[in-house]
Amino acid sequence: MPPLMQSWAALGVAIVLEVAGSSFLLKSAQFTRLMPTAMTLVLYALAFYMLSFALRHIPLGVAYAIWSGVGIVLTAAISVVVFRQSLDLAALVGIGFIMTGVIIMNAFSRMAAH
Repeated sequence: MPPLMQSWAALGVAIVLEVAGSSFLLKSAQFTRLMPTAMTLVLYALAFYMLSFALRHIPLGVAYAIWSGVGIVLTAAISVVVFRQSLDLAALVGIGFIMTGVIIMNAFSRMAAH
């Protein structure tokens, strides 16, 4: 796999690990439950480790914008599907803006084509 594709794959894995860590964070009950707390810490550490690999060929600003934007969208989706939380219209519009921003950055920014 070419190095740039490896970096994008690492970014994808970092996003999934961060979203999983955020899901366990809810279950940790403010770090009072051992296993969800441990999973949160391990998953966040692995997410940052994979993010560091992504930064080999993806500029920091682009990688972090995509990591946080996609992470927000996926975390919101998990909160609805898994934790049965609801999103109001303002939250949905905001998520739409986040998704639009990530798409614009990838489609039109010369920085993203690094």
